[in-house]
Amino acid sequence: MTNQEHIMHTCPACGLLCDDITGEAIAKQQFSCGKAAKFYARTTSGAQPQVGGKNVPLEDAVKAAAGLLNQAEAPLVAGSSTDVHGARALVNLAQHTGAAMTHLNASSTLRNMKVLQHRGWQTTTLTEVRNRADVILMIGTDVVTHNARFFERVVWVNDAMFTEPAARKVIYLGGDKLNTKPGVAPDGRAPEVIECASEHLPEVMATLRALVMGKPVTADTVAGVAVSRLKAVAETLKAAQYATLVWVSKDLHYDHAELTIENITETVVALNQKSRAMGLSLGGSDGDTSVNYAHTWLNGVIIDAPEWESHDAVVWVNSYSPDAMPPAGTSPVIILGAPDSKFETAPAVFIPVATPGLDGNGQQFRVDGSVTLPLIAAKPSDLPTLTQVVAMIQAQLQGDLA
Repeated sequence: MTNQEHIMHTCPACGLLCDDITGEAIAKQQFSCGKAAKFYARTTSGAQPQVGGKNVPLEDAVKAAAGLLNQAEAPLVAGSSTDVHGARALVNLAQHTGAAMTHLNASSTLRNMKVLQHRGWQTTTLTEVRNRADVILMIGTDVVTHNARFFERVVWVNDAMFTEPAARKVIYLGGDKLNTKPGVAPDGRAPEVIECASEHLPEVMATLRALVMGKPVTADTVAGVAVSRLKAVAETLKAAQYATLVWVSKDLHYDHAELTIENITETVVALNQKSRAMGLSLGGSDGDTSVNYAHTWLNGVIIDAPEWESHDAVVWVNSYSPDAMPPAGTSPVIILGAPDSKFETAPAVFIPVATPGLDGNGQQFRVDGSVTLPLIAAKPSDLPTLTQVVAMIQAQLQGDLA
């Protein structure tokens, strides 16, 4: 094997940041995760900076981008699909130009943040779940849609410090078209599945919270779910040594979904009166955890989801999602994105930048927020980093004002 094949990589294709990816697996495209396979199969060579759809030198593209930002009265930095270093650069650019800043996952991130701001919560880490959890309740999600290796890396492991992983009980509560196969234990035990449509999770979760708290529930069914089954789940949670309630905010796509998340986190609070329980918010993609953290550190507020119509120029960053684009009709758009970015209409300016973990190095926060992991370029290229391009644009802006 070559030296490159011996290198261990961290995969940024989802929030788990699996750090056991070998250079050999990348070279041979051998993965147990479809997201990793798709990420490492991307082509990152050959892209050129463009202005109005025509190839130009990098310096000309930078001048064009700076010119548009100079003319804008209310610019917006959006998409923001990048790593910690890129996020810091974007916050700097937003402050320099007076731009608002958002992320393509801002709406789902805000569901969690509203609960954290309003009530606080008690959450855990992937390592703690791996070592301690004996009951795992998946609420409105199968997780594997977002974090394909969750069960492989966290649940059905060969070792755990304080529990027997093979004996864990997995329960699915609600959600649409869930893939529950990963929840099957190594000995063949099927997970318990309590079906209800996602839109009925608010009343079902509220009922479960009431039962955990010992409140009387007189109905026989709630949204088609037998209350007796919810009572059994409540007793299982209360008897657990370390119950973990898992959700993915992206899967709770209905009005006021933050109230359902609050019911989840307050159920955890109720359980902790007499036993041990924790919440675990999963998902995480496009660097959303890292970007929200960096934005909060540097600005003192969480990232928001502003009105698109009120902005007259958009800087769109899409390092991890080459297909992701701003809403149709947004103009003018400056795209600082992956070299394999795809757009139906040529943007005003396109500058290809290195994708962290693919053709450039970087750093990312894991979805549980407990650690940052280094991203090593799997296919090193000479593309500029987002930080470098943003610095060039800011230097041009300062020169224009001089």
